[in-house]
Amino acid sequence: MRFLFKPGWVAFVLVVIGFAVACYTLLAPWQFRRNAEQAAQNSEIAASFANPPAPLAQLVPAGSPPPPSLQWRRAVVTGQYLPADEAVVRLRTVLGRPAFEVLTAFRTDDGRIIAVDRGYVRPGEDRQVSEYPPAPDGTVTLTGRLRIDESDPQHRASFTSGGHRQLYAANSQLLAQSIGEPVASGYLQLVDNQPGGVGVLPLPDSDSGPFLSYAWQWLSFGAMALFGLGYFIRLELLQRRAPDDPDPGEPEPAAGEATTAANPEPDPAPGRDRLAERYGKARF
Repeated sequence: MRFLFKPGWVAFVLVVIGFAVACYTLLAPWQFRRNAEQAAQNSEIAASFANPPAPLAQLVPAGSPPPPSLQWRRAVVTGQYLPADEAVVRLRTVLGRPAFEVLTAFRTDDGRIIAVDRGYVRPGEDRQVSEYPPAPDGTVTLTGRLRIDESDPQHRASFTSGGHRQLYAANSQLLAQSIGEPVASGYLQLVDNQPGGVGVLPLPDSDSGPFLSYAWQWLSFGAMALFGLGYFIRLELLQRRAPDDPDPGEPEPAAGEATTAANPEPDPAPGRDRLAERYGKARF
């Protein structure tokens, strides 16, 4: 087994073991988590249809963020749009095509300001925000789905382009920084046929996805890597065995048999034939 300490074998063993460890501690658990998140999202969406819309103040008290358990729950709120306090969320994909989402501030009857996602608009030919209807004036009643604030991993700042404030995530606090007003955590995503709504955002796909099968595949790959490592080590041991080494399953010959095979006695028959031929000729 000394060959295992050679640099090539050390590197090979470390790579295989590292891959197996990654399969069992990172890749497969990540897919299991994705599967659990998808299952939880499907349950939340199903619960949102099972429960009728409820007042926002009843579901989320003022000063509190919406709990994750209420994600996608339908809420009803009455108040007024603040059309001047609006931004669009860029780099969105809706139904497989680029889009902008319209995020508008809304003052409720209890005095708090919330962010309302009015839906999506398609970019124009210049890839800028195309024209869309403004938010209506006056008091309106909205029904939408409670959403948890998104986050931008790159923490990019908002900016203004084409006359529109632009954000990189649907996030109430980014809207608050952009408009200079405090906004309650979370936002309300409008359902169809609501005042001020534009393109209605579709619900996420309810399919469970391939995450569970991917998790089992990573577990299988880790096991196959370890099995392959054992196979190659055994193959190397067989190849390194000396050719003249006796087979451990074959019994060794006895001492006498080995001597006979190594030093066979000469056959006396040829000598006797020559003597018989010689004396026979002399006799006759």
